[in-house]
Amino acid sequence: MSHPGPPRILSIAGSDSSGGAGIQADIKTITMLGGYAMTAITAVTAQNTRGVRGVETLPPHFVLEQVESCLSDIGADAIKIGMLGSPETARLLADGLDSFAGPIVFDPVMVATSGSVLADEDTIAGFAALMEIATIVTPNLPELEILTGRETIADEDVFDAAKTLADRHGVQVLAKGGHAGDTSQVVDRIVSPTGKLASFAHARIDTRHTHGTGCTLSAALATLLGYRQPLTNAIRIARAFTYSAIENAPGFGEGSGPLGHQAVRKRD
Repeated sequence: MSHPGPPRILSIAGSDSSGGAGIQADIKTITMLGGYAMTAITAVTAQNTRGVRGVETLPPHFVLEQVESCLSDIGADAIKIGMLGSPETARLLADGLDSFAGPIVFDPVMVATSGSVLADEDTIAGFAALMEIATIVTPNLPELEILTGRETIADEDVFDAAKTLADRHGVQVLAKGGHAGDTSQVVDRIVSPTGKLASFAHARIDTRHTHGTGCTLSAALATLLGYRQPLTNAIRIARAFTYSAIENAPGFGEGSGPLGHQAVRKRD
């Protein structure tokens, strides 16, 4: 970073009224990791741990206006992109951020932990343009299946599917294994267009409090890349932060509860 102070992280995502995911999770994560959080809100949701009751998307031009307002004045060391809400927003962001020089982490949010669909097919199709400008994309297994046009992806085929996506868009792919079913280990794999980079594994935590896990991981990764951490190290620290936040979940709600970002002890 060529400026004094914390890394400036811009989160472009939707608002979660219950505070567990989206913009709210991103702000908590960025702040806990010592970054300065800025936001461009793409949609407002009415949701809680039991599901999404409603979604109101913001006009695409106003989403871009939020982005430009932040970048033209404060600037950013990294950008995280989450829920988009409309295909036009995806296209405008892809064009508007094409010249951004810092790392861009794209979390292709399609389905909330509650199971509610948060993006339509046109928006999913628009993800391609964003993957072209992203540094790294962080799909879970259901998202990776949709992005690669596969009905199912067996464990031994995850690297191949991720490599297909990496080759197609010239982007690094962190394929997250949290949706891999009844496995004792969660295995995430990072793949680049040049091949396999690394695998990361940890014991699966038996809990229903996982709302906002993907948002937290991608926001943490953007923050650490904003610190100019090497990619594999940034992933390792981001995963450790997310794991600790799951461990420290406050137990709120009757469904998929939020993580305990504020309870994570800062590591030396």
